[in-house]
Amino acid sequence: MGEVTVRFVGGPADGLVREVPAEPDGAPPQRWIMRHPGGTGPTQPGPDHLYERDRPDGHGGWSMRFVRTDAYGVSE
Repeated sequence: MGEVTVRFVGGPADGLVREVPAEPDGAPPQRWIMRHPGGTGPTQPGPDHLYERDRPDGHGGWSMRFVRTDAYGVSE
C-alpha cells in the first residue's frame, strides 16, 4: 500500500500537509481521524478531529475537509 499527499482544510489542522495511506485506487481514505496529542492529563489524549476526503488538488495530492471535533475515541 502506498501513500498520498493530503492538505487538511479547516479545523485545527488547517493548512497541514502530510502523507496518509492510499486506498487501492490511489485516493486517500474517505475519512481520517486526526488525533490531537495534548489532552487533559498524562493518560488522556486530546480530542479527535474528523476530516473527509474532498478532491484532488491538481498537483498529485488531495484535500481533506474538516467535519467536526469529538471527544477522544468517539469518531472511531
